[in-house]
Amino acid sequence: MDRLTRKAYELRRDIIKEVYQSKAGHIGGDLSVIDILTVLYFEVMNVNPESWKSADRDRFLLSKGHCTDALYITLGEKGFFDKQKAIDTFSSFGSVFIGHPNTEVPGIEMNSGSLGHGLSLGVGMALAARMDGRSYRTYVVLGDGEMAEGSNYEAMMAAGHYGLDQLCATVDLNGLQISGTTGETMKSDDLGEKFKAFGWNVIEVEDGNNCKQLLAAYQEAEAKKGQPSVILAHTTKGKGVSFMENQKKWHHGVMTEEQYRKAVEEIEGVLA
Repeated sequence: MDRLTRKAYELRRDIIKEVYQSKAGHIGGDLSVIDILTVLYFEVMNVNPESWKSADRDRFLLSKGHCTDALYITLGEKGFFDKQKAIDTFSSFGSVFIGHPNTEVPGIEMNSGSLGHGLSLGVGMALAARMDGRSYRTYVVLGDGEMAEGSNYEAMMAAGHYGLDQLCATVDLNGLQISGTTGETMKSDDLGEKFKAFGWNVIEVEDGNNCKQLLAAYQEAEAKKGQPSVILAHTTKGKGVSFMENQKKWHHGVMTEEQYRKAVEEIEGVLA
């Protein structure tokens, strides 16, 4: 197993514990997006605790903020804070590790969770980089259900108009949201064509839970000049836990003790 894939599965194990102990969270989306976060934080982005206040750091925005459980685990593993504290206090009274990203947590650039805003903020950050003559890149991760929000399309239009090649969006295409499939809830067919129509460089990743494919996509995006890039990552909701995979009820599910033990056992089996 390659380093990034192992890291992603180790973080899956932490996410499962975090969500089980808190009886809260959005585990299905956490498990679909964790490979994306792993590749970005441990290979692609110029982000670390030591240079967190540097004006030249890369920016990361989790627009699908309900999957902050996965982001907290990733940031903790990166060394921004004690990861165990996030596991032990997630969604508990008085904890900064609440159910959506907030700037009280080291490493968080913006509060998010009200869907449809991350890409617009990302456009602003990418424009700021250009105006200030800085080379940092801005990365935004969105959910596929979130693409029903109209504000995304204004952001797509602006990013294409200004040719913001320091901006890279990723859509976590797991095909499910809390009310059903994305196709049933609000069709977003030909999403790649929609981005292309607004002047974006579109990169399809057939297996969005494959770290090697994701890394190649981010390298391609960084090399592209004159256009913003979007990575359409075809993922599996609940990836890594058999009884959660492609099941909409695990968008926001609470595990029994038996389910928790089975989930950990399956992850440990992959890591063995």
